[in-house]
Amino acid sequence: MIWDLFCRVIDNHGDLGVCWRLARDLAARGRRVRLWVDDASALRWMAPERPSGIEVRDWPTADVDITPGDVVIEAFGCEPPAAFVMRMAARTPAPRWVNLEYLSAEDYVERSHGLASPIFHGPGAGLTRHFFYPGFTERTGGLLREPGLLDEVQAFDAQAWLTQRGWAPHPGERVVSLFAYDNPALPDLLAALAEQPTLLLVCPGPLQSRVAEQPGLRCIALPYLAQPDFDRLLWASDLNLVRGEDSFVRAQWAGRPFIWQIYPQHDDAHHAKLEAFMHRAQLPPAWQAVWRGWNGLARLSAPLPPLAPLLAHARDWRAQLAAQADLLTQLEGFLGVSS
Repeated sequence: MIWDLFCRVIDNHGDLGVCWRLARDLAARGRRVRLWVDDASALRWMAPERPSGIEVRDWPTADVDITPGDVVIEAFGCEPPAAFVMRMAARTPAPRWVNLEYLSAEDYVERSHGLASPIFHGPGAGLTRHFFYPGFTERTGGLLREPGLLDEVQAFDAQAWLTQRGWAPHPGERVVSLFAYDNPALPDLLAALAEQPTLLLVCPGPLQSRVAEQPGLRCIALPYLAQPDFDRLLWASDLNLVRGEDSFVRAQWAGRPFIWQIYPQHDDAHHAKLEAFMHRAQLPPAWQAVWRGWNGLARLSAPLPPLAPLLAHARDWRAQLAAQADLLTQLEGFLGVSS
């Protein structure tokens, strides 16, 4: 069985990060995957080791001469090229066509998950596209989670991994990872972190060059990390600041306290999305205030609340999510295919 997975890189490589995790999970379950992407440059550091079941291809042109696979996934409404869609319509049997949507905790996700959209006109006439929504409840498509992930988290030796990388904390320091978009609240965050001895591990991005050490705060600028090592960074940290969708999901599987910076939208629609998740996850009120401060909805003030209640919440929330089938298992069930 061949899966065609389409991805456009809008900015920040987050879309590609999600698509690569899906492609890797498919390959691990014996599927052949063609990942069509308009800019694969980030895979050099994101995925230096590539399973044999994944073929990375340039975004197809009008004269592409290839038979579409059994399943076509367009990630986040990226719209496969018309020439490819025309070949989909000509294939017998027609491929199953799914639009994998963005992750949200808003109520509309449960109403929209699985809806069909028949195509009556244009190159795809006669096809039907279905909308598949990841999410946090049983009435959604769940979250990407490869088999055995939580066992791997449980067996992980954080101190040994940090020491091996040269990033071990000094005695008494907490470890905090920072992966963020540009954020004017950075000075307030650094001041809040410095209230307690902290080792700040700063991922590449717009804030890395703006982080400065101060009393109580020691900083290390990290290189780009392949996805498995980024996961381990989250597992090894006492507090993770993450952004967007991919690192947001991985922080939840880490079962560690985290602060999410949602992707900012010009019409402030992200504010409602942030509130919807905090409500859905029943985030402790003191930490809701921190999340609002980091996302520009209020002032982020020092000191940060104690981590212990957030750690307990993170573990409980992870257990709730793990009780649901993972996204790929649900997607294959939805399509009526088996590994």
